[in-house]
Amino acid sequence: MNDFTTRPDIRGTFGTVTSTHWLASAAGMAMLERGGNAFDAAVAAGLVLQVVEPHLNGPAGDLPAIVHLAGTGETRVLCAQGTAPAGATMDHYHALFGDGLIPGSGLLATVVPGAFDGWMLMLRDHGSMELAQVIEPAITYARDGHPILPRVAATIAGIADFFRDEWPSSAATWLPGDAPPEGWELFRNPDLANAYQRLADEAQGNTRTQRIDAARKAWSCGFIADAICDYLADASVMDVSGQPHSAVLAREDMADWQARWEDPISIDYHGWTVIKTAPWSQGPVMLQALRLLEDIDLAAMDPFGADFIHTVTEAMKLAYADREAFYGDPDHFDIPLDMLLSRDYAAERRKLIGDTASDEQRPGRLPGLEHLADAAIARAGRDFNAARGASAGEPTMAHLTERRGDTVHLDVIDQWGNMVSATPSGGWLQSNPVVPGLGFPLNSRAQMFWLEDGLPSSLRPGTRPRTTLTPSLAEKDGTRIAFGTPGGDQQDQWQLIWFLRYVHHGLGMQQGMDAPLFHSMHFQSSFYPRQAKPAEIMVEPGFGAEVIDDLRARGHKVTVSDPWSIGRLTAARREPNGMLTAAATPRLMQAYAVGR
Repeated sequence: MNDFTTRPDIRGTFGTVTSTHWLASAAGMAMLERGGNAFDAAVAAGLVLQVVEPHLNGPAGDLPAIVHLAGTGETRVLCAQGTAPAGATMDHYHALFGDGLIPGSGLLATVVPGAFDGWMLMLRDHGSMELAQVIEPAITYARDGHPILPRVAATIAGIADFFRDEWPSSAATWLPGDAPPEGWELFRNPDLANAYQRLADEAQGNTRTQRIDAARKAWSCGFIADAICDYLADASVMDVSGQPHSAVLAREDMADWQARWEDPISIDYHGWTVIKTAPWSQGPVMLQALRLLEDIDLAAMDPFGADFIHTVTEAMKLAYADREAFYGDPDHFDIPLDMLLSRDYAAERRKLIGDTASDEQRPGRLPGLEHLADAAIARAGRDFNAARGASAGEPTMAHLTERRGDTVHLDVIDQWGNMVSATPSGGWLQSNPVVPGLGFPLNSRAQMFWLEDGLPSSLRPGTRPRTTLTPSLAEKDGTRIAFGTPGGDQQDQWQLIWFLRYVHHGLGMQQGMDAPLFHSMHFQSSFYPRQAKPAEIMVEPGFGAEVIDDLRARGHKVTVSDPWSIGRLTAARREPNGMLTAAATPRLMQAYAVGR
């Protein structure tokens, strides 16, 4: 690969914002220009993403973030992943679905909304600006309109009849004049603008902290909670199962839950400290893959060749097999993370990487936990006979299927060295009907629980679903990088590939964004209908026919994607001398890095 890139690396010293939509990047940068810090900028960008990418995230979705505080040198994780409601008991769901699947859309798939409170916690604890300032761009785009992405318009058009027939509140929001919007036309969401404005207006108090907490209260037990719970009191709506169902989310669930800060997890890899979220997300899977690969000479491999693709794929399959067996909410299950991230364990697992593609699910045989491995293997081979009566709400990889939801990502660094890597998701327009009067729907994250007792990811009231959302930070000798991508189960795969090429092959930041990508579909999907596709990989055609034929000869079942269709990576870096660099994928032509 030559040094040509689709875009330049963005360089400067003042600040940089990179995200999956240029309007969000610009809104974040505007906060930096007004004297705000990285946290102010991240919140502004995150709120704009809820407006301009509504098929990928929303206020009632979920939010993990990793932040670095320049003043103290501390790195923290923001967990704004809502929990299962008190009424989300195994008995309730068994009565409806037996030991099958929680639907991938609709009210039964809803956990406590988390994203808005998470952004407010970040703003309160580490930002410097008022809510009215950082929410103003989002209000403006919702009230006055934004040029709607053709992909959003196509998503709406694809389920317009379903909205009309089953989700009339969504039809009222997404079908102005009873017609889907055309791509690039100005699209307005006045109910969302009014909800945002009222949250800003109710942010009253004697101090900035009190004012932001007042907005949080308006969300969790004020007018937002009232609108949601009044709607749910008698709502029964069609979901992907083909049947109407009612929610179990209650006022008490919203009032009792708050976003929180927690410690990250990390490993060392070739001099880099790689920092991720805990196993309530899939974050540790990237760390496990790095452990498996650290004693393999990847630098000697062509980063676009079959040896590299095969080796990395087989490592990812082993790491994801452990995710399926052992990950879950560590508040409710003893996750053997020290063992899973140990070098001794990785050394034994590395022996399973052979010359041909494995078609087996191979979680580790951890002492005393063999039953979890056996259960994961059994689930991966099971046909759930998942109903597909309603086409809305089958999430992940929206760029490959217009009716699916997905995720967004942003990375921010300010002039002082504060950093944010955040991956908001959920509450997309395909997940649930719009809450009347609010302009946004609820989430569908509960689909990631299993209706099987005794597992780390079993449905339990008060438990976080094991999400796919997984931002990243990495640091070495004073250089720090924030990076991430949307993409469901693919997030840690694409991040891993980009990071390996950066570390071992010297690809520049934008050069790595432009390089062809691949991912495995071997393991069980986190999303309804929870399919596993043994030995299947998807590769971009940019690898060339010879490499693709080589992979097939090794036993990989290769699907060649459309050109430039895999991955939506963004990244931002700060060097010890204060130099900032940022990059964003050219895929879909909407992610942008800005800075100076």
